[in-house]
Amino acid sequence: MPLLTVLLVIIVVGVLLWLVNSFIPMDRNIKTILNVVVVIALVVWLLKVFGLFSYLMDIHV
Repeated sequence: MPLLTVLLVIIVVGVLLWLVNSFIPMDRNIKTILNVVVVIALVVWLLKVFGLFSYLMDIHV
């Protein structure tokens, strides 16, 4: 996947999250949970894109 596409996805997700946080009235706790879920999903997606997710899943403690 080209780096430009990855950067574009990060920017779009950030703008959408900002729009939701700014213009949709909801409780602060719900906004916090939403932000955490979106950031975790984005990090997992980035790990999969760069091929690090399978590497991390193979680590046994």
